[in-house]
Amino acid sequence: MPDLITSGGAIRHDNWVVVPRPADGESLDVPDQPALIPADLWLAGKEHFDDRDDIGVWLDSHEEPEMLAGVVNELPVIAVNFPKFSDGRGYSIARILRERLHYRHELRAVGDVLLDQLQFMKRCGFDTFVLRADKDINKAARCLNFFTQGYQAATDTDVPLFRRRAS
Repeated sequence: MPDLITSGGAIRHDNWVVVPRPADGESLDVPDQPALIPADLWLAGKEHFDDRDDIGVWLDSHEEPEMLAGVVNELPVIAVNFPKFSDGRGYSIARILRERLHYRHELRAVGDVLLDQLQFMKRCGFDTFVLRADKDINKAARCLNFFTQGYQAATDTDVPLFRRRAS
C-alpha cells in the first residue's frame, strides 16, 4: 500500500484501500480492511455497513458532494479523486464538504495529485494526500508550506490578507 502525507507534513502508511466502481452487472467487493467505496454505492446500501467503522467513500470529480448531506459526518474518511491534474473540480468539492456540509473528519486527495498542488489542496480543506506514484513523497512537506500567507479567504482562514493587514 502506498504512503500518504498529512497536511502537517507527516508521512504515514496508508492502510485504506480504494475499491473501484464495479463493472455493470458485477457486485461491489468490499475487503475486510479499511476501505473507500464509491459514495453513491455506499448511500444505496449504507445499512450493510452499519457494523463497520472502517468504511469511507470516494467521490469522482463529476459527482456532487451534496449527495452526502445529512450523513457526511458518519464517514471517517472521504476521498476526492483528481482524474487528471488539470481537473480543478476536486477543490470545489473539498470546500463544499468543509464549508457547507461541515464535514469534520479526514478529507483525502487521491488520483493525479502533484507536489505543486498540495498547498492549494490544503487551503481548500484536504487533510491527507496520496501522491501520484511517480512523485517523491519526501519532497511533499516543503510543498505544503511553500507560501507563508494566502491572499484569499479559504478553509484555513476566513479573512483575506488585505483585511488582516488592515487590522
